[in-house]
Amino acid sequence: MFHVEWAPYRLRFRETAVTSRARMTEKETYFIKITDDASPGSAGIGECALFRGLSAEDVSLEEYERRLADDCLRLARDGQLSDWSSIRFGQEMALNDLRNGGRRMFFDSPWTRGEGALQINGLVWMGDKSTMARRLREKLAAGFRCVKLKIGGIDFEEEMELLRFIRSCHSPEEIELRLDANGAFSHADALSRLERLAEFGVHSIEQPIRQGSPEVMARICRESPIPVALDEELIGMRSLDEKRELLSMVRPAYIILKPSLCGGFSEAREWISEGEKLGIGWWATSALESNVGLSAIAQWTSTLSPQLPQGLGTGQLYLNNFDSPLRLDGERLSYDPASGFPLPELDWHRVI
Repeated sequence: MFHVEWAPYRLRFRETAVTSRARMTEKETYFIKITDDASPGSAGIGECALFRGLSAEDVSLEEYERRLADDCLRLARDGQLSDWSSIRFGQEMALNDLRNGGRRMFFDSPWTRGEGALQINGLVWMGDKSTMARRLREKLAAGFRCVKLKIGGIDFEEEMELLRFIRSCHSPEEIELRLDANGAFSHADALSRLERLAEFGVHSIEQPIRQGSPEVMARICRESPIPVALDEELIGMRSLDEKRELLSMVRPAYIILKPSLCGGFSEAREWISEGEKLGIGWWATSALESNVGLSAIAQWTSTLSPQLPQGLGTGQLYLNNFDSPLRLDGERLSYDPASGFPLPELDWHRVI
Protein backbone atom coordinates (compact mmCIF):
# COMPACT_ATOMS: atom_id res chain seq x y z
CA MET A 1 0.00 0.00 0.00
CA PHE A 2 1.18 3.51 -0.84
CA HIS A 3 1.50 6.20 1.82
CA VAL A 4 1.65 9.78 0.54
CA GLU A 5 2.67 13.01 2.28
CA TRP A 6 3.03 16.59 1.03
CA ALA A 7 4.94 19.64 2.26
CA PRO A 8 5.17 23.31 1.23
CA TYR A 9 8.43 25.13 0.58
CA ARG A 10 9.20 28.75 -0.29
CA LEU A 11 12.18 29.43 -2.55
CA ARG A 12 13.92 32.82 -2.26
CA PHE A 13 15.58 34.47 -5.27
CA ARG A 14 19.10 35.85 -4.98
CA GLU A 15 18.01 38.82 -7.10
CA THR A 16 14.56 39.96 -8.15
CA ALA A 17 13.55 37.88 -11.18
CA VAL A 18 11.89 40.05 -13.81
CA THR A 19 9.80 38.98 -16.79
CA SER A 20 7.39 40.97 -18.93
CA ARG A 21 4.64 39.60 -16.67
CA ALA A 22 5.92 40.00 -13.13
CA ARG A 23 8.72 40.72 -10.65
CA MET A 24 9.47 37.85 -8.28
CA THR A 25 11.43 37.68 -5.05
CA GLU A 26 9.99 34.35 -3.84
CA LYS A 27 8.30 31.31 -5.33
CA GLU A 28 6.11 28.71 -3.65
CA THR A 29 6.59 25.06 -4.44
CA TYR A 30 5.45 21.76 -2.91
CA PHE A 31 6.96 18.33 -2.39
CA ILE A 32 5.33 14.94 -2.10
CA LYS A 33 6.79 11.82 -0.54
CA ILE A 34 5.58 8.32 -1.38
CA THR A 35 6.40 5.20 0.59
CA ASP A 36 5.27 1.65 -0.04
CA ASP A 37 4.73 -1.11 2.49
CA ALA A 38 6.38 -3.46 0.00
CA SER A 39 9.62 -1.39 0.07
CA PRO A 40 10.25 -0.40 3.68
CA GLY A 41 12.96 2.18 4.23
CA SER A 42 12.64 3.67 0.75
CA ALA A 43 10.81 6.87 -0.20
CA GLY A 44 10.17 8.56 -3.53
CA ILE A 45 10.30 12.36 -3.65
CA GLY A 46 8.64 14.60 -6.22
CA GLU A 47 8.19 18.34 -6.65
CA CYS A 48 4.77 19.78 -7.43
CA ALA A 49 6.09 22.96 -9.00
CA LEU A 50 3.25 25.44 -8.84
CA PHE A 51 4.01 28.58 -10.89
CA ARG A 52 1.69 31.35 -9.75
CA GLY A 53 0.54 33.56 -12.62
CA LEU A 54 1.51 31.05 -15.30
CA SER A 55 0.30 27.55 -14.42
CA ALA A 56 -3.07 26.50 -15.80
CA GLU A 57 -3.95 25.65 -12.18
CA ASP A 58 -3.24 29.18 -10.90
CA VAL A 59 -5.50 29.22 -7.84
CA SER A 60 -5.13 30.37 -4.25
CA LEU A 61 -2.62 28.46 -2.13
CA GLU A 62 -5.47 27.20 0.04
CA GLU A 63 -7.30 25.74 -2.94
CA TYR A 64 -4.08 24.33 -4.38
CA GLU A 65 -3.27 22.57 -1.12
CA ARG A 66 -6.75 21.08 -0.93
CA ARG A 67 -6.39 19.76 -4.47
CA LEU A 68 -2.87 18.48 -3.76
CA ALA A 69 -4.11 16.55 -0.72
CA ASP A 70 -7.08 15.13 -2.65
CA ASP A 71 -4.91 14.06 -5.58
CA CYS A 72 -2.34 12.47 -3.29
CA LEU A 73 -5.13 10.51 -1.61
CA ARG A 74 -6.46 9.38 -4.99
CA LEU A 75 -2.97 8.28 -6.04
CA ALA A 76 -2.52 6.25 -2.86
CA ARG A 77 -5.91 4.57 -3.08
CA ASP A 78 -6.26 3.75 -6.78
CA GLY A 79 -3.00 4.78 -8.48
CA GLN A 80 -4.65 7.60 -10.42
CA LEU A 81 -2.41 10.47 -11.49
CA SER A 82 -3.61 14.05 -11.18
CA ASP A 83 -4.90 15.96 -14.19
CA TRP A 84 -3.28 19.13 -12.80
CA SER A 85 0.05 19.52 -14.57
CA SER A 86 2.25 20.57 -11.66
CA ILE A 87 0.88 17.85 -9.37
CA ARG A 88 1.18 15.17 -12.05
CA PHE A 89 4.79 16.29 -12.59
CA GLY A 90 5.55 15.68 -8.90
CA GLN A 91 3.67 12.38 -8.79
CA GLU A 92 5.52 11.00 -11.81
CA MET A 93 8.82 12.02 -10.21
CA ALA A 94 8.02 10.43 -6.84
CA LEU A 95 6.80 7.17 -8.37
CA ASN A 96 9.89 6.87 -10.56
CA ASP A 97 12.14 7.65 -7.61
CA LEU A 98 10.42 5.01 -5.48
CA ARG A 99 10.76 2.38 -8.23
CA ASN A 100 14.48 3.17 -8.45
CA GLY A 101 15.10 2.77 -4.73
CA GLY A 102 14.53 6.30 -3.46
CA ARG A 103 17.91 7.59 -4.67
CA ARG A 104 16.50 10.59 -6.63
CA MET A 105 17.14 8.59 -9.78
CA PHE A 106 14.02 9.68 -11.62
CA PHE A 107 15.18 8.58 -15.10
CA ASP A 108 18.09 6.26 -15.77
CA SER A 109 20.47 7.00 -18.65
CA PRO A 110 24.22 7.00 -19.34
CA TRP A 111 24.17 10.69 -18.34
CA THR A 112 22.74 9.92 -14.90
CA ARG A 113 25.48 7.33 -14.52
CA GLY A 114 28.04 10.11 -14.96
CA GLU A 115 28.77 9.71 -18.68
CA GLY A 116 28.93 12.78 -20.90
CA ALA A 117 27.29 16.18 -20.54
CA LEU A 118 24.30 18.15 -21.81
CA GLN A 119 24.93 21.47 -23.56
CA ILE A 120 22.79 24.23 -22.08
CA ASN A 121 22.13 27.88 -22.87
CA GLY A 122 23.10 30.71 -20.57
CA LEU A 123 20.07 32.67 -19.34
CA VAL A 124 20.17 36.46 -19.01
CA TRP A 125 17.20 37.75 -17.02
CA MET A 126 15.56 41.09 -17.67
CA GLY A 127 16.88 44.15 -15.89
CA ASP A 128 18.05 47.60 -16.82
CA LYS A 129 20.50 47.73 -19.70
CA SER A 130 23.63 47.85 -17.53
CA THR A 131 22.44 44.93 -15.39
CA MET A 132 21.65 42.83 -18.45
CA ALA A 133 25.02 43.72 -19.97
CA ARG A 134 26.77 42.62 -16.76
CA ARG A 135 24.87 39.35 -16.65
CA LEU A 136 25.66 38.75 -20.32
CA ARG A 137 29.39 39.30 -19.78
CA GLU A 138 29.28 36.80 -16.91
CA LYS A 139 27.69 34.16 -19.15
CA LEU A 140 30.19 34.72 -21.95
CA ALA A 141 33.11 34.63 -19.51
CA ALA A 142 31.78 31.33 -18.17
CA GLY A 143 32.06 29.81 -21.63
CA PHE A 144 28.49 29.82 -22.95
CA ARG A 145 28.16 29.80 -26.73
CA CYS A 146 24.35 29.88 -26.70
CA VAL A 147 22.76 32.70 -24.73
CA LYS A 148 19.08 33.33 -24.11
CA LEU A 149 17.97 36.87 -23.30
CA LYS A 150 14.60 37.67 -21.79
CA ILE A 151 13.31 40.82 -23.47
CA GLY A 152 10.21 42.96 -23.21
CA GLY A 153 10.83 44.27 -19.70
CA ILE A 154 12.66 47.49 -20.57
CA ASP A 155 12.48 49.99 -23.41
CA PHE A 156 12.67 48.21 -26.77
CA GLU A 157 15.27 50.64 -28.12
CA GLU A 158 17.53 49.92 -25.13
CA GLU A 159 17.18 46.21 -25.84
CA MET A 160 18.14 46.87 -29.44
CA GLU A 161 21.25 48.72 -28.24
CA LEU A 162 22.19 45.75 -26.06
CA LEU A 163 21.82 43.34 -28.98
CA ARG A 164 23.79 45.71 -31.20
CA PHE A 165 26.59 45.70 -28.62
CA ILE A 166 26.60 41.88 -28.48
CA ARG A 167 26.89 41.58 -32.23
CA SER A 168 29.64 44.20 -32.39
CA CYS A 169 31.74 41.80 -30.29
CA HIS A 170 30.48 38.35 -31.30
CA SER A 171 29.22 37.08 -34.64
CA PRO A 172 26.31 34.60 -34.97
CA GLU A 173 28.92 31.90 -35.58
CA GLU A 174 30.54 32.70 -32.21
CA ILE A 175 27.43 33.25 -30.06
CA GLU A 176 23.96 31.85 -30.73
CA LEU A 177 21.31 34.30 -29.53
CA ARG A 178 17.93 33.10 -28.36
CA LEU A 179 15.30 35.63 -27.31
CA ASP A 180 12.30 35.13 -25.04
CA ALA A 181 9.63 37.83 -25.22
CA ASN A 182 7.24 36.13 -22.76
CA GLY A 183 4.35 37.51 -24.79
CA ALA A 184 5.52 41.13 -24.53
CA PHE A 185 4.72 42.25 -28.11
CA SER A 186 1.29 43.43 -29.21
CA HIS A 187 -0.45 41.84 -32.18
CA ALA A 188 0.01 45.09 -34.09
CA ASP A 189 3.74 45.59 -33.58
CA ALA A 190 5.03 41.99 -33.31
CA LEU A 191 6.11 41.52 -36.91
CA SER A 192 7.70 44.97 -37.22
CA ARG A 193 9.73 44.29 -34.08
CA LEU A 194 10.75 40.86 -35.33
CA GLU A 195 11.93 42.48 -38.59
CA ARG A 196 14.17 44.82 -36.60
CA LEU A 197 15.47 42.06 -34.33
CA ALA A 198 16.34 39.88 -37.32
CA GLU A 199 19.33 42.09 -38.18
CA PHE A 200 21.18 40.57 -35.22
CA GLY A 201 21.20 37.00 -36.52
CA VAL A 202 18.81 35.67 -33.87
CA HIS A 203 18.42 31.90 -33.62
CA SER A 204 14.81 32.00 -32.37
CA ILE A 205 12.31 33.96 -30.33
CA GLU A 206 9.96 32.43 -27.78
CA GLN A 207 6.36 33.51 -27.49
CA PRO A 208 6.44 36.96 -29.16
CA ILE A 209 2.76 37.53 -28.26
CA ARG A 210 0.73 36.28 -25.32
CA GLN A 211 -0.80 32.84 -25.59
CA GLY A 212 -4.41 32.40 -26.57
CA SER A 213 -4.46 33.80 -30.13
CA PRO A 214 -3.35 30.83 -32.25
CA GLU A 215 -4.55 32.34 -35.55
CA VAL A 216 -2.43 35.45 -34.98
CA MET A 217 0.51 33.33 -33.85
CA ALA A 218 0.17 31.19 -36.97
CA ARG A 219 0.47 34.29 -39.16
CA ILE A 220 3.48 35.49 -37.19
CA CYS A 221 5.15 32.09 -37.60
CA ARG A 222 4.54 32.21 -41.36
CA GLU A 223 5.83 35.74 -41.84
CA SER A 224 8.49 36.18 -39.15
CA PRO A 225 12.10 36.48 -40.34
CA ILE A 226 13.11 34.87 -37.02
CA PRO A 227 12.11 31.25 -36.23
CA VAL A 228 9.37 31.30 -33.60
CA ALA A 229 9.16 28.96 -30.61
CA LEU A 230 6.00 28.27 -28.62
CA ASP A 231 6.27 28.18 -24.84
CA GLU A 232 3.30 29.45 -22.81
CA GLU A 233 1.06 28.51 -25.75
CA LEU A 234 1.39 24.85 -24.72
CA ILE A 235 0.05 25.40 -21.20
CA GLY A 236 -3.40 23.97 -20.59
CA MET A 237 -3.46 21.89 -23.79
CA ARG A 238 -3.98 18.39 -22.43
CA SER A 239 -5.69 16.18 -25.02
CA LEU A 240 -3.86 14.69 -27.97
CA ASP A 241 -6.36 16.32 -30.34
CA GLU A 242 -5.66 19.75 -28.82
CA LYS A 243 -1.92 19.27 -29.26
CA ARG A 244 -2.28 18.17 -32.87
CA GLU A 245 -4.65 20.99 -33.73
CA LEU A 246 -2.41 23.68 -32.22
CA LEU A 247 0.79 22.45 -33.85
CA SER A 248 -0.87 21.88 -37.23
CA MET A 249 -2.41 25.36 -37.21
CA VAL A 250 0.51 27.39 -35.88
CA ARG A 251 3.48 25.42 -37.32
CA PRO A 252 6.18 26.96 -35.09
CA ALA A 253 9.84 26.23 -35.74
CA TYR A 254 10.29 24.99 -32.16
CA ILE A 255 8.36 24.08 -29.03
CA ILE A 256 9.73 24.62 -25.53
CA LEU A 257 8.92 21.86 -23.06
CA LYS A 258 8.39 22.72 -19.40
CA PRO A 259 7.12 19.40 -18.00
CA SER A 260 5.67 20.95 -14.85
CA LEU A 261 3.50 23.26 -16.99
CA CYS A 262 2.59 21.12 -20.00
CA GLY A 263 1.20 17.94 -18.46
CA GLY A 264 4.12 16.27 -16.75
CA PHE A 265 6.80 14.12 -18.37
CA SER A 266 4.44 11.78 -20.20
CA GLU A 267 2.58 14.60 -21.94
CA ALA A 268 5.78 16.54 -22.64
CA ARG A 269 6.98 13.46 -24.52
CA GLU A 270 3.68 13.47 -26.40
CA TRP A 271 4.29 17.09 -27.45
CA ILE A 272 7.73 16.12 -28.79
CA SER A 273 6.33 13.16 -30.73
CA GLU A 274 3.58 15.22 -32.37
CA GLY A 275 6.00 18.04 -33.16
CA GLU A 276 8.52 15.73 -34.77
CA LYS A 277 5.82 14.50 -37.18
CA LEU A 278 5.61 18.09 -38.46
CA GLY A 279 9.34 18.79 -38.48
CA ILE A 280 9.12 20.97 -35.36
CA GLY A 281 12.24 21.07 -33.18
CA TRP A 282 12.28 21.24 -29.39
CA TRP A 283 14.27 21.81 -26.27
CA ALA A 284 13.43 21.35 -22.61
CA THR A 285 13.66 23.96 -19.92
CA SER A 286 12.80 24.43 -16.29
CA ALA A 287 9.98 26.56 -14.90
CA LEU A 288 11.80 27.85 -11.82
CA GLU A 289 11.67 24.51 -10.00
CA SER A 290 14.02 23.78 -7.14
CA ASN A 291 17.02 21.56 -7.79
CA VAL A 292 14.80 18.54 -7.15
CA GLY A 293 12.50 19.24 -10.08
CA LEU A 294 15.36 20.61 -12.17
CA SER A 295 17.35 17.42 -11.67
CA ALA A 296 14.37 15.34 -12.77
CA ILE A 297 13.91 17.44 -15.93
CA ALA A 298 17.60 17.13 -16.76
CA GLN A 299 17.49 13.37 -16.19
CA TRP A 300 14.42 13.05 -18.41
CA THR A 301 16.00 15.20 -21.11
CA SER A 302 19.11 13.04 -21.11
CA THR A 303 17.03 10.01 -22.13
CA LEU A 304 15.88 11.81 -25.32
CA SER A 305 19.30 12.37 -26.96
CA PRO A 306 18.78 16.14 -27.40
CA GLN A 307 20.33 17.79 -30.43
CA LEU A 308 20.10 21.44 -29.32
CA PRO A 309 21.30 23.35 -26.24
CA GLN A 310 18.79 22.90 -23.45
CA GLY A 311 17.31 25.46 -21.05
CA LEU A 312 18.63 23.84 -17.86
CA GLY A 313 21.04 24.77 -15.09
CA THR A 314 21.89 24.16 -11.45
CA GLY A 315 19.34 26.26 -9.61
CA GLN A 316 21.70 29.14 -8.80
CA LEU A 317 18.80 31.62 -8.85
CA TYR A 318 17.84 30.71 -5.29
CA LEU A 319 19.37 31.42 -1.89
CA ASN A 320 17.82 28.36 -0.25
CA ASN A 321 17.95 25.71 -2.95
CA PHE A 322 18.92 22.10 -2.22
CA ASP A 323 22.25 20.45 -2.87
CA SER A 324 22.09 18.24 -5.93
CA PRO A 325 24.24 16.06 -8.19
CA LEU A 326 24.04 18.61 -11.05
CA ARG A 327 27.44 19.98 -12.02
CA LEU A 328 28.12 22.83 -14.42
CA ASP A 329 31.38 23.36 -16.29
CA GLY A 330 30.88 26.30 -18.62
CA GLU A 331 27.93 25.31 -20.78
CA ARG A 332 28.24 21.60 -20.04
CA LEU A 333 25.82 20.18 -17.49
CA SER A 334 26.79 16.83 -16.00
CA TYR A 335 25.54 14.56 -13.24
CA ASP A 336 27.54 13.19 -10.33
CA PRO A 337 25.85 9.93 -9.27
CA ALA A 338 28.13 9.61 -6.26
CA SER A 339 26.85 12.85 -4.79
CA GLY A 340 24.09 12.81 -2.20
CA PHE A 341 20.76 14.54 -2.59
CA PRO A 342 19.68 15.52 0.92
CA LEU A 343 16.49 17.43 1.63
CA PRO A 344 16.01 19.61 4.71
CA GLU A 345 13.39 18.80 7.25
CA LEU A 346 10.00 19.78 5.81
CA ASP A 347 6.58 20.19 7.37
CA TRP A 348 5.06 16.97 6.01
CA HIS A 349 1.28 16.47 5.93
CA ARG A 350 0.26 12.83 5.66
CA VAL A 351 -2.88 12.06 3.65
CA ILE A 352 -2.87 8.29 4.06
